[in-house]
Amino acid sequence: MTGHRITGVVPPVLTPFTADGEIDLPSLERLVTRMIEAGVDGLFALGSSSETAYLDDSRRVAVLEAVMGIAAGRVPVLAGVIETQLERVLTQVRVAERLGAAGVVATAPFYAITGPDETEAHFRGIAAATDLPVWAYDIPVCTHLKLGADLLVRLGAEGVLTGVKDSSGDDVGFRRLAMKNRAAGEPLSLLTGHEVVVDGAYLAGAHGSVPGLGNVDPAGYVRMHRAARDEDWVTVRAEQDRLAALFEIVFVPGDKVGTTAGIGAFKTALRHLGVIETNVMSPPMVVLNDDHARRIGAICDAVAVGAVASA
Repeated sequence: MTGHRITGVVPPVLTPFTADGEIDLPSLERLVTRMIEAGVDGLFALGSSSETAYLDDSRRVAVLEAVMGIAAGRVPVLAGVIETQLERVLTQVRVAERLGAAGVVATAPFYAITGPDETEAHFRGIAAATDLPVWAYDIPVCTHLKLGADLLVRLGAEGVLTGVKDSSGDDVGFRRLAMKNRAAGEPLSLLTGHEVVVDGAYLAGAHGSVPGLGNVDPAGYVRMHRAARDEDWVTVRAEQDRLAALFEIVFVPGDKVGTTAGIGAFKTALRHLGVIETNVMSPPMVVLNDDHARRIGAICDAVAVGAVASA
């Protein structure tokens, strides 16, 4: 698999921290190794699930270097280059190039108010500046801009973009993108980040998934992908139903929102499973409490997610 046609299950790697907030490299090694041994097809480092928005440049380099080293060529690693404007993105691209990433994943420019013309110029600028495959990251909840299907497919057909990581949560929009991509000869590899409706995305034309929940249960997403590849839709639905039941962990901290609820629940589950040492988050996110942890652990046990042999 090259960066041009990465398909299958490509989890966005969480960033474990020690109790005092440093990057926890032993926990990161257990996390990445567990996902690779479960059969994932790639890894996405420095995305939203990595808390990349809260990491300074030195920590971003440390995370990507560690993930690349642990993967050791066993699976391709996509590197997030998520920044507000082109020159800042290209600084991150140079790091990805140096460390040997299989491709880079970029959002539309954000903070500044932009539209389709600025977004197109942004992606063209990235592609012109690197030989690495460029993936578009559609996450309007963070960028306040939905990437249009016509633009994405046109840039794919021209070789500017290689694929799309769709975290829009817009199932109608994703289906339109898949239809237009298919009509154009499928120039784009389409990966959904909408982890509770991956089954529907496969039916629409997705080539794989980038599930944050795949940190917690990578084997489940691998089984679902293989079943979809074999057109075993009964198994696909059963596995998706099981994963949807597991996803209930993000609703346990009902008084929390966004990163604190989602990534906080994933980290708390992984601590329960013995994969990482703490559920510490980047400031200003609040760590989930003991009651949250008890309830999240009970869901993991009920869904029968596999723990590690030794933490």
